[in-house]
Amino acid sequence: MNEILHALFSTQGFVLGTLVPFLFVLTVVVFVHEMGHYLVGRWCGIGVRAFSIGFGPELFGFNDSHGTRWKLCAIPLGGYVKFVGDMSATSSQPTSEELETLTEDERKVAFHTQPIWKRAATVVAGPLFNFLLTIVVFAVLFTAYGRYVAEPMVAEVTADSPAAKAGILPGDRFVSVDGAKVETFGDVQRLVSGRAGDIITFVMLRDGKEVTVTAAPRLMEQEDALGNKVKVAVIGVVNNKELGQPRLVTYTPVGAVAAAVEETGHVIQRTGQFLQRFVVGREDKCQLGGPVKIADMAGRAAKLGFEWLVQLVALLSVGIGILNLLPIPPLDGGHLLFYGVEAVIRRPVSERMMEMAYRAGLLLVLCFMGFVFWNDLFGC
Repeated sequence: MNEILHALFSTQGFVLGTLVPFLFVLTVVVFVHEMGHYLVGRWCGIGVRAFSIGFGPELFGFNDSHGTRWKLCAIPLGGYVKFVGDMSATSSQPTSEELETLTEDERKVAFHTQPIWKRAATVVAGPLFNFLLTIVVFAVLFTAYGRYVAEPMVAEVTADSPAAKAGILPGDRFVSVDGAKVETFGDVQRLVSGRAGDIITFVMLRDGKEVTVTAAPRLMEQEDALGNKVKVAVIGVVNNKELGQPRLVTYTPVGAVAAAVEETGHVIQRTGQFLQRFVVGREDKCQLGGPVKIADMAGRAAKLGFEWLVQLVALLSVGIGILNLLPIPPLDGGHLLFYGVEAVIRRPVSERMMEMAYRAGLLLVLCFMGFVFWNDLFGC
């Protein structure tokens, strides 16, 4: 019995070692996302009936002075803000009959009676707050710890690698990758790691002269900082202390914010690039995980320290933000798509068309959730 309790409740056990970090990561990301919807919605004069973290039966909650029910629910895999006029947690368009059930005062603050710009601003605020959360996390980490960088030098070239075949030599210095100027070896890794099989142009500085070569990165399985096996595109070059001259870059608070914005942009770009390649079958399906994989990563990050757990929050926040912007009902991007159509045709999309789109979109979302769960449990 003692061994079972220790396995469950010790800092290395399931509850404190995995479940608690997972709930922390997911709750922070979901809370910030929904708070974006809530704050901008209130700023636009839209009434809010409920702010929920989780779905299903309510565990506990309270009503504020504006009549909003703040609650924590039993299934912690998401959350929602329910505005006045919403007939479901997905804020789908109510029917004419459902709108008629609202009082005159409720119609004035109902979500679906607002101008397009107010609805669009409220919807896009969720993903936007996710990106802002990532910027804040990176800014704090850069201010507190700085970050190590190395010169973009080639110390070694792996035999029979794409770099060797392209003619890259030890002592070369990367100048640009596909036209993007590089200042650190990390820049090179960032620009290459998500482009397996693509023909990339490298400009190298060799003996004071620029040399242009092309190479196609290939996938290699590596172990990341959390101990996960990941497949990363590489060209087969190695940096070292002698040529790389690693150094710690420190930041003022303003400089940290600027660096955090830039780094968040890089993360958004890489995440979007991964999703595009995944859709066309150019990425390993095992690189995409769901709640089980996130929980495992949260547990691993927690063992390395709180700052690692916060970094995971930042990366997951970007992923949630991008996924919610996909133009699929009932995701935020699906709502924005309908508002765009409404702005063009100058009238709301018909109830029948919206209902069909929501059903198809919901089916697609459920299939995606089933896919990542399968990956988590059986597929990889």
